[in-house]
Amino acid sequence: MYKRILIPILMLMISMQSSMAGDGADQYLGKWALHFEGGMGWLEVRKEKGFLDADLLWIGGSVTPVANVYIANGKLVATRAYKTTFDKADGSKREHTITHLLELEGKGDKLIGTMTIPAKNGDGANIYYIHADRVPPLAAAPDLSKIKYGKPINLLKNGMSDWKLLEPSTKSGWDFDKGILVNNPAQEEGKPHIRYGNLRTNEEFEAFNLKLKVNVPEGSNSGVYLKGIYEIQVMDSYKKELDSHHMGALYSRITPSESAEKKAGKWQDMDITLCDRHVTVILNGKKIIDNQPVEGVTGGAMTSDEFKPGPIYLQGDHGSVSYKDIVLTPIVK
Repeated sequence: MYKRILIPILMLMISMQSSMAGDGADQYLGKWALHFEGGMGWLEVRKEKGFLDADLLWIGGSVTPVANVYIANGKLVATRAYKTTFDKADGSKREHTITHLLELEGKGDKLIGTMTIPAKNGDGANIYYIHADRVPPLAAAPDLSKIKYGKPINLLKNGMSDWKLLEPSTKSGWDFDKGILVNNPAQEEGKPHIRYGNLRTNEEFEAFNLKLKVNVPEGSNSGVYLKGIYEIQVMDSYKKELDSHHMGALYSRITPSESAEKKAGKWQDMDITLCDRHVTVILNGKKIIDNQPVEGVTGGAMTSDEFKPGPIYLQGDHGSVSYKDIVLTPIVK
């Protein structure tokens, strides 16, 4: 009797597993811009030697591999996980793995779904309702010798009147004195952390060359965002190993070809060209990123939409930094 019941159940389970395993993974392959209220994200899904894999950017930080990705009932499901600890009643510590769950479904170039992020203490979760657009493939690298430029714009000609806080509710640590734009996000010991604001241009741009000078104190950190979505890293990384999080890198995406940064406290020259989703960075006279493709937005981006103009914005919530001689020259198309 038990055998007669068990065999059909096993056959049904095998049939369901087979159906779910081949349930449309190919339609999710590619790069996706994730849009939701109050934030942005980016996802790439691909097959690696027959296995499904993915990288995810969620609001801030770096692009990182997911913990797992699979297709279930026609949905794309991806998880990312990190470990945390809490104190138990007996004084010992307990380690937990917190899993964020991304679920998307749809066809063609549009997806909808959710990201579920549990509270660290397990009491509830935040659910973000997402819609996603497929990011078109990158075109060939532009021939920079043939592009035409418009009239240069001195972004500090009028002091700070051509700039404003990106987040109006935050405190400004920015000041302008004798041609130098200075950020000093001071914190007071023993008092609650103050959130300082990033600074953005009033005007928005599409493709351009941007030249500036920057001075980073020892141990400090900032960033120059192109169109408000691509961060060129600014930090004290003198004599550190090459890394996609160090001076002149496209944050977490492109590692400089060589180290060109100066010691902390010295003025450094940045020469950046953004054209057709390709970026070139010349740091202190050395070309460290050479017309390389930009695969997607970086952490802290204002939006995940790569196809509209955006401002230059300077990161002001990390550390002290000074900028001067900021000149943008638009590319004429």
